[in-house]
Amino acid sequence: MPQRRPVSLLGIAAFAVVVGFAFMLGVSDAPNASASLIAARATSYRGAMRFAFILHAVGGMLSGQAVALTMITLVHVPPSEVAGTYLAGGVATVGFTVLATRRGIPVSASIGLVGGLAGAAAVVGGWGAVGWGGIHGWRPYGVAGTLAAVVISPMLGGIVAGALRRGLKPVAQRATRRSLRPLRGLIWVTAGLVALADGSNDGQKAMGLGTGLLVAGGALPHFAVPLWMTALVAVTLAAGTAVGGRQIVRTVSARFYSGSPLDELAAQAGSALVILGASHVGAPVSTSTIVASGMVGVGAARRRHHVRWPTVSRVVTAWIVTVPACALVGAGLVAITRVAISGRP
Repeated sequence: MPQRRPVSLLGIAAFAVVVGFAFMLGVSDAPNASASLIAARATSYRGAMRFAFILHAVGGMLSGQAVALTMITLVHVPPSEVAGTYLAGGVATVGFTVLATRRGIPVSASIGLVGGLAGAAAVVGGWGAVGWGGIHGWRPYGVAGTLAAVVISPMLGGIVAGALRRGLKPVAQRATRRSLRPLRGLIWVTAGLVALADGSNDGQKAMGLGTGLLVAGGALPHFAVPLWMTALVAVTLAAGTAVGGRQIVRTVSARFYSGSPLDELAAQAGSALVILGASHVGAPVSTSTIVASGMVGVGAARRRHHVRWPTVSRVVTAWIVTVPACALVGAGLVAITRVAISGRP
């Protein structure tokens, strides 16, 4: 059983940042389920936000621990250094996400966290403190495995959504405007599946870090997410989706591709399938990138020239910049913290 250490201000601050990270995940996740409902005119903005809150909370509460276990493989630092590493990586991620959100860019807080933690761990213990990892069977672990899942999953989202849309093409050709109206009901179903999967995958990221802090501090004998941690993260994540910026929702719902209810249905169904599959194998993927790529995949399957490629390019560039930017900020913050506490680098 790990030795229990006195609760430190650094540990409290790190736990607060982990909870804040869950909230920012919710903010960046705001359009994942709600944008399709708004684009299909199935409900109002407020109605979509209420729907997102409930389903994300339920998804977080029903989540397992496969993704949470993967999260603690990202860094390998001594227990006494876990709080400082998580604090620096979390602050870097939250700060970057806030700045991007204010500009209406739907960046991925999940991608940012990988970079932030890796940069902080490299300063704490050198390159060996970074859990580089890879793929074991179907299960990703460490930084390399997580980034591989983050890169592959949006591609799968676009491919699956595009394939579903092509499969629905005969339905669209035979359907009348009146017969397409019931599709809005199916969009509610697929949006709900996205929110459930989203809450489960993203919720486990914060649960994993929070539980890792408890284990490192000796409050838990081994890694097992407590029920109160699950509830806290699920509600916090859901609250973030409920207050997610209108600008982000507008970017995802209208500026990538503006399509029909069938397009929204295919995009949401494809995204939900990929996110649920990722959660099953323990891959902490970026759900916002999967949903966005699903919409692009649908648009490309129908009319490639109608996809707003400049907007897509701008967002993809932001995703690429996220990892090194958060890594540098995380490294700088942990170095400053170490000097402030001990007077040594």
